[in-house]
Amino acid sequence: MWVNNLDPVLIDVGPLEIRYYGLVYVLGALFAYWMLERARKNGKFDLNEKDISDLVLWLVLGVLIGSRLFYVIFYNPSYYSGMNFWKIIAVWEGGMSFHGGFVGIVAACYLFCRKKKVPFFHIADMLSAPLMLALALGRIANFINGELWGTVTNLKWCVAFPNAPDGGTVCRHPYQLYDGVKRFAVFFWLLWIGRKEFQPGFVFWNFVFFEGLGRFFLDFYKGVDPVFIIKPGQWLSLAMVLVAVYFFWTRHREDFKAIFK
Repeated sequence: MWVNNLDPVLIDVGPLEIRYYGLVYVLGALFAYWMLERARKNGKFDLNEKDISDLVLWLVLGVLIGSRLFYVIFYNPSYYSGMNFWKIIAVWEGGMSFHGGFVGIVAACYLFCRKKKVPFFHIADMLSAPLMLALALGRIANFINGELWGTVTNLKWCVAFPNAPDGGTVCRHPYQLYDGVKRFAVFFWLLWIGRKEFQPGFVFWNFVFFEGLGRFFLDFYKGVDPVFIIKPGQWLSLAMVLVAVYFFWTRHREDFKAIFK
C-alpha cells in the first residue's frame, strides 16, 4: 500500500505559495490564449487581440466561479456553512466541480460571443482541446492534493489517502489518475478531429459526449455516496451524453461519416 503524502505546494517562499492546482489554471488559460490567437491570425474569426485577452479572462472567471459554487453547494455544503465560510474563495486548495466549471465556462463563452456577435460553436470548437488538456492536468493536481479519492480496493496499485475519512488506513482506487488518463485520451482525439472541417459544434459535442461517457463509468470507482442508485456526478454526466447524442443525431450525422475519410 502506497500512502499519498505528496506536497501540493510547488514553490513556497515566505508568504508566497504556488500550488500545482493553481498552476493548472494558468497553463490552461495560456494554452487557450495561444489556440485562439493562432486562429485569429489565420483569419478564422473576426476578433482582435484585446478581444482574445478579454475572452480568456471571461473563461477563467466562468470556470472558477461555476466550479467552486457547484462544489460548495452540491458536494460539501456542511464544511463551508460554518467557521470555514471564508474558505469558499480558497480555490487554490482544490475543491472544484467539473460540471460546475463546465456550466460556468460555457455560459461565459456564450455571453461573450453574443456580446461580440461571433458564432458560439465556432469558438467552442477551438476551446474544446485546450479545456480538455487543462482538465486532464487538473486530475493530476487532484491526485497531488490527495482529494477525490476512489473506492476501497486491494488492487496492487491502490493508494492510501490521509485526507480520506478513514485517515489513510485503507487502500483506495486512484480515481484521479483513471480520469486523468481518460481525459488525455479525449484531448488527443479532439486534436485529431480538429484538423478537419466539420459543421460548427461537432468538436464541442465530442468533448461533451466523451467526457460525460467516461465520467459516468469511472465514477463507479469514485469515493462518493450514490443518490438514487448512482452518484451525483453520474446523473450530470448522463445528461451530458444524452444532450450530445441529440445534437449528433440532428446536426452531425454526416460529420461522423467524414471523420475517417
